Amino acid sequence: MAKLKLGPLADDKPVKVALELPAALHRDLIAYAEVLGRENGHPPTDPTRLIAPMLERFIATDRAFAKAKRTVVGKAMIGESL
Repeated sequence: MAKLKLGPLADDKPVKVALELPAALHRDLIAYAEVLGRENGHPPTDPTRLIAPMLERFIATDRAFAKAKRTVVGKAMIGESL
């Protein structure tokens, strides 16, 4: 089986966020939760718990965002206007 991009989820206090998802995306989250549970030897997790780690992973691996973020943070540190 292919290695999933997400590993086990941290047991962290969640923050409530309300959003609407397309039905197809919700079905994919359910399927992902089932595969992730099997891969880690756990029962499927609540698929909504996957959203934050997926977003974190996406942001962490987006090179263009990392470069832009460094530029914004660098300008803020030296007092330039954004």
